[in-house]
Amino acid sequence: MDVLDRLAEPGLDLLRRVDTLLAGGAPEGHRVWPLLRRMQVLPGEAVQGFLDLRPAPLAGAGHAVRRLVRGYDEVSAALTDPVLWSGPAASAYGQARTALLHHLEEGPESLVGRLESTAGYADALADWVEGSRVALARALADVLRSAEAVAVVAATSVPVGASGPRGLAGPGGPEAAEIAARVLAVLCVAYDGAETLLRQWGPSLAETRWRAPLVDRPRPGTPTRVGW
Repeated sequence: MDVLDRLAEPGLDLLRRVDTLLAGGAPEGHRVWPLLRRMQVLPGEAVQGFLDLRPAPLAGAGHAVRRLVRGYDEVSAALTDPVLWSGPAASAYGQARTALLHHLEEGPESLVGRLESTAGYADALADWVEGSRVALARALADVLRSAEAVAVVAATSVPVGASGPRGLAGPGGPEAAEIAARVLAVLCVAYDGAETLLRQWGPSLAETRWRAPLVDRPRPGTPTRVGW
């Protein structure tokens, strides 16, 4: 459990109240409008969805992918073992073996290169989630102890049967918009970071296709010598 988990219950309670007030609209020209248009979700729903993001599964995925590299290393070692035969067939085999070794582990576009990039991307995402959760926790801590939070709670705690203004035009309305703007701004920065990571890592995550080499085919009847 991290700081965001500890703040989740009171934070979500406050943000549900904010969502209730936001349902009535927002003050004209308030900075929350572009944030709402971009996120397409109210702050309570946005935070609820973000709580499910955890760094540990992503970090674990990175470790699991790196373990797969060992299997490729074993295959590559087998392919580099000396071949005790010679002749045109052995030469053709050597050409195919060289191409396969290149496909397996030589360079960033090899299978091993793609595995290492995938693991690196998983690690980068884990770091992004961890950092974003810390930033969101700070934002929730700030709004929970703010004067705006007091106004929002008061405006949404009217006794049953009592009448009173609702929405952003009534009590707590402008304060709800301010809280929403603070929280959504942090989430926008977080998702900008995720998009940046995808742009940075995308090229190194592209599919690697096997390209069969042009192998010199031995002529029928040419001998193959086994041993040196």
